Amino acid sequence: MTAEALDPLIHVPARLQIMATLSALPDGDALSFTRLQDMIGLTPGNLITHLRKLEDADYLTSDKTGSGPASRTSLELTPRGRAALATYTETLRGLLNGL
Repeated sequence: MTAEALDPLIHVPARLQIMATLSALPDGDALSFTRLQDMIGLTPGNLITHLRKLEDADYLTSDKTGSGPASRTSLELTPRGRAALATYTETLRGLLNGL
């Protein structure tokens, strides 16, 4: 097993933080954009960029309600995103264990 086996989309530190944070939620639960931003400490623009890449890969979904200052964006991992993170984690554990 080599480091090349790690999913490059998840391997970026900010995206790994996003995936790990959202994976801690039970299936079907979502986290608000603002709460996620507060938890991982990214600027809104930086967070949006990483979220788009993960959403384009179908690793997470976003749902925006309302408009203007009253809008709220909720984020959650998709089944594909959970599976990708599980594979990433398994691969990383293998690398750490010298497999």
